[in-house]
Amino acid sequence: MYQIACIKWGNKYSPEYVNRLFDGVRRHLDGDIAFTCMTDDPSGLHPDIRAIPIPVEPFDEAVTETLKTSARKGALRKVSLFKPGAVAQSGPILGFDLDVVITGDLSDLFTVSPGKICMRHDWLAKRRGRPDGHGSVFRFDPSRHGFLYTEFVKDPVNWMQKANVSEQKYTSMIAQEHGEFAYFPDDWIASFKRDAMRVPPLNYLMEPRLPQNARVMCFHGSPKMEEAVEGYKGGVLRHTRPASWLRDLWIGEEL
Repeated sequence: MYQIACIKWGNKYSPEYVNRLFDGVRRHLDGDIAFTCMTDDPSGLHPDIRAIPIPVEPFDEAVTETLKTSARKGALRKVSLFKPGAVAQSGPILGFDLDVVITGDLSDLFTVSPGKICMRHDWLAKRRGRPDGHGSVFRFDPSRHGFLYTEFVKDPVNWMQKANVSEQKYTSMIAQEHGEFAYFPDDWIASFKRDAMRVPPLNYLMEPRLPQNARVMCFHGSPKMEEAVEGYKGGVLRHTRPASWLRDLWIGEEL
């Protein structure tokens, strides 16, 4: 049984983002799938998606107060996914943000570096020599890694300060402190703006590339999937032609 988790709150992403993620997972895993979405509104989700409510957390007030003076909004809600037993009693559980597209076989993401918390090395952090993981794709086991939740509950303000109010920095930092961290291979988790978009003038002449070994494409920042599908006009450097492969992989045949 492959266990998948995501979280959706507010109205930034509609239910179709969860449904398309679910469809992508189903098309790229050969076996039974348990797909869980932690959400404040389960309406519109595919009936085969298990919806669970976002819990009221003891750190909610501290997080709310901190985020009032931070440019980062809401990412720390993902800590609730790590609450022991919230998604499942044991793992591995593969978690996704909603601004990703499944582009290849996911089975290796469950087996590489067994027993470890896995994330991709963040692109910018790696370039600057920092160890931070990127939070768009992550793997954990609640039976082994309950500290991801319990340590944050003990002192949320301290951890938010240490991690610069970044969930991905917190997750990779504490996993590394516990000796329970490993990186996914870089080429498995691709960035649309770093790995797919072409440099001028090729970006005006050719569609974005799909890296050969990519299993997941992350759309952190701009453009997002719906913009990249149609073609994005974000200035000379950010201009892209429509990505035909993205339409097939992200939209495909609607559920």
